[in-house]
Amino acid sequence: MYIGSTGLRGLHHLVYEIVDNSIDEAMAGFCKSIIITIHKDNSITVVDDGRGIPIDIHPHYKKSGLTIALTMLHAGGKFDKNTYKVSGGLHGVGASVVNALSEKLIATVKRDGVIVQQVFHRGVEETPTPVKLGDSHETGTTIDFWPDPQIFESIIFDYDTLALRLRELAFLNKGIIISLSDERTGASETYQYKGGIKEYVEYLNKNKKVLHPAVSFEKEKDGITIEIGIQYNTTYAEQVFSYANNINTHEGGSHLTGFRTALTRTINSYATKQKIFKDDTKFTSDDMKEGLTAVVSVKVPEPQFEGQTKTKLGNSNVKG
Repeated sequence: MYIGSTGLRGLHHLVYEIVDNSIDEAMAGFCKSIIITIHKDNSITVVDDGRGIPIDIHPHYKKSGLTIALTMLHAGGKFDKNTYKVSGGLHGVGASVVNALSEKLIATVKRDGVIVQQVFHRGVEETPTPVKLGDSHETGTTIDFWPDPQIFESIIFDYDTLALRLRELAFLNKGIIISLSDERTGASETYQYKGGIKEYVEYLNKNKKVLHPAVSFEKEKDGITIEIGIQYNTTYAEQVFSYANNINTHEGGSHLTGFRTALTRTINSYATKQKIFKDDTKFTSDDMKEGLTAVVSVKVPEPQFEGQTKTKLGNSNVKG
């Protein structure tokens, strides 16, 4: 239900859920680097230098914040408006779902001057509270997990699939450093794009003949941030990617509808003012699609997605 399938798509979604938590720390301004490693036994390690998952005892549940984040649904920081104004891991279930679908998971947290660790087997904690390993002046979270072969059809990760998503996240969050390495083959890559979405559009068009330099702009209104990159090329094909809170909205939604309407209206308005049309002709939205490469990214405080796997954005206020 939460990861879409028990096939390869669902398997890779486990990594995205953990990485999304680190990205949320980056969007909140606390994380600069995320390191992902595929090990020879097909386990995954994700390390970030964010604030670290809270480890203090929750007054209501009488459990450590780390135990709660990894074993209880809907109990993450996503429900506390003060922790994250905008987040991609929306339902506060990401880490606990990955834990439940893993044969083993080890969470190591550096926070509040200490390093603690808690081990889980198929979602059940080995010790009631995290074990202190020592002192630390650093902060951050490390998650190691082994996907459960009893649940997944295959537990073999595909490097290129992960690389595609991680590169995308680096484009969407300019400046953040994301590193991926594969101990099975020795392959490794590091992504960091200071130009963000503008660089993303240029990357998508790198093998095409373009008609103009890439255009990008950003605006914030009513707490919603919109970032757009556009560049036309000489082909007839359209390549438009839309994102809401870093999540690829494959089926579009209100942000994509709003973008298409605005683009057609703006170009028609310019053409009319410049007297390009000889009569009452107007460009249609189909005319605007030819050769268009664009990336539309919105950051919305309370996104409404249609469906649990979040592929279509429903917030009507984003359209305007």
